[in-house]
Amino acid sequence: MSVIQKLFDAQDNQDLKAYNEVVSEDYVWVKHSTGEEIPRDELSKWLISPDAPKTENARIIYENNEIGVAHFFVSFKDGSRQAVLAVYNIKDGKIIRSETGATNITKK
Repeated sequence: MSVIQKLFDAQDNQDLKAYNEVVSEDYVWVKHSTGEEIPRDELSKWLISPDAPKTENARIIYENNEIGVAHFFVSFKDGSRQAVLAVYNIKDGKIIRSETGATNITKK
C-alpha cells in the first residue's frame, strides 16, 4: 500500500498510531498560503481530533519512494470547503514534509 494511502487511512480512522507510523518525527507541513511550517505533533492534534476536517474524494495523482502528489476536498465544521493539492516528500518510507495549496469552494 502507498505511503500516502496509509496517511489518508490513518486520518480517516483517526488512528494516531498509524499516522505516526507514516509521518516522520521531523515532519513539517508548509501552508502555501502563509509559508507557516507546522510540526507533526501540532498537526496530528488537529487532524486526529473531533474538529478535524473531513477529507473527501482523495486521489493520489503520483507517488514513488521520494515524492507524492494528491488532490482532495476538505470540509470543515463551519461548512466551508476547499479543494487541496498536496505534495509529499518521502524518505525511508515516511513522509518528511508536505506542502499544500488550497482553493475555497462553494459551501454545500
